[in-house]
Amino acid sequence: MALWLVTATVVAAPPSVIAEEATVQDNVDVGLEYTLTVEGNVVESTEGGEPFHYIHGRAQMIPGLERQLTGLHVGETAEVSVSPEEGYGPVDPAAFIEIPKTQLPADVTPEVGMVLRGINPDGQNFQAKIDELKEESAVLNLNHPLAGKTLNFTVKILALSPAPRPADDERRGGPAPRDADDPLQVPLERAP
Repeated sequence: MALWLVTATVVAAPPSVIAEEATVQDNVDVGLEYTLTVEGNVVESTEGGEPFHYIHGRAQMIPGLERQLTGLHVGETAEVSVSPEEGYGPVDPAAFIEIPKTQLPADVTPEVGMVLRGINPDGQNFQAKIDELKEESAVLNLNHPLAGKTLNFTVKILALSPAPRPADDERRGGPAPRDADDPLQVPLERAP
C-alpha cells in the first residue's frame, strides 16, 4: 500500500478591486457624501462625517436617487432632484388612521404636530405625527415626513467596491408582511 503525502499552500487571492474607470452600477457598494435639501432647508447631510454606503440595485435607497446615480465615477459630484413619486411617494390619505386616545402614551399630553414613534411587528421603527385630536380619539399621519416633497440632493461619489452577496433573508424577499387589519399593533412613545 502506497501512501501519498500531499501538501498544499493556499495563497489568498488579492481582494477584488474595482478599476478607476468603474461606474456606479448594480451590485456595487457605493460610498458617497450627500446633502439633502427640501424646500430650501438642509434636512440631512453626511458632509464632514462618515460616508453613506449602500449596494446599488438592491433597493436600499429611494429609487429616484439610485437611478440618477447610475453611471457616475469616483470623485464625481451631481445635483439630483427627486420627485415625490420617485422619493417617499405622494401623501397617502390611507396612511391617516384614527385611534382611541387610550392608545397614546400615558406620560404625555398629546398635541397636534407631536411626533410619536414605535416599532412595527416586523421590528422596523416608524414615526406617526398627530394630525388631529378629537374628544375620544386621535388621527395619526403615518406617511413618511418627506412624503409629497421634492428632494434635492448634492452627491459626491467617494468609493466603489464589490458588493457582498445578499443575505439569505434578502434573497427570500425579506420578512413576512404584517397584519394589515391592525395598522399599529404596538405601543407608541413620544419621539425625542
